[in-house]
Amino acid sequence: MTQILLVDDEAAIADLVEVYLKNDGFAVHKFYNAAGALACLEREEIDLAILDVMLPDMDGFTLCQRIREKHLFPILMLTAKVEDMDKIMGLTLGADDYITKPFNPLELMARVKTQLRRYKRYNRPGEEEPEDAFDFRGLQISRTTHKCLLYGEELALTPREFDILWYLCQRRGKVVSSEELFEAVWGEKFLDSNNTVMSHIARLREKMHEPSRRPKFVKTVWGVGYTIE
Repeated sequence: MTQILLVDDEAAIADLVEVYLKNDGFAVHKFYNAAGALACLEREEIDLAILDVMLPDMDGFTLCQRIREKHLFPILMLTAKVEDMDKIMGLTLGADDYITKPFNPLELMARVKTQLRRYKRYNRPGEEEPEDAFDFRGLQISRTTHKCLLYGEELALTPREFDILWYLCQRRGKVVSSEELFEAVWGEKFLDSNNTVMSHIARLREKMHEPSRRPKFVKTVWGVGYTIE
């Protein structure tokens, strides 16, 4: 049975999440402080952790760091904090996802299952599965739902902007030329004088709040093309 570590000092929320998790067949190890959670990790094989940021003995960010020193299972941050920097901090310290209170329990369950699927998929060597979603460094994009979220906020992308981002995510770590990107997304022959790709990349970065000179996601490799690292 899949083992879930749940840490939240608000008993009402912890109890509610526990009910939904158990209804979906998960075994739940519930704690109201970080000390109990750390002790649990010494004796149980945990598959995923849901951590609140505001805990009485240690903040959730520090707890996340402590977990990452020894464990690779997915971590979801569950918190009332909504500032972008808090989201970025959690993801930087090793969290895989971030959801703010108040939340829809069904959405939380969906995210739990998504993270577990990804974790199990990447830990089955030699077994290939087609990608229908990408989730890294706070960027989530799904071909099934045709939605893109950045640090938990949905981006209002046009179909063309979505296709550009999806194509780059599929080739993450590789440099894609403007010619390849145009012919893949537009399905037409690329002309040297065509600035369509450049203008669409600029609008995409603007919607992602990316600084043009030092973007975090869609980067320009001058004279070659674009890449997502």
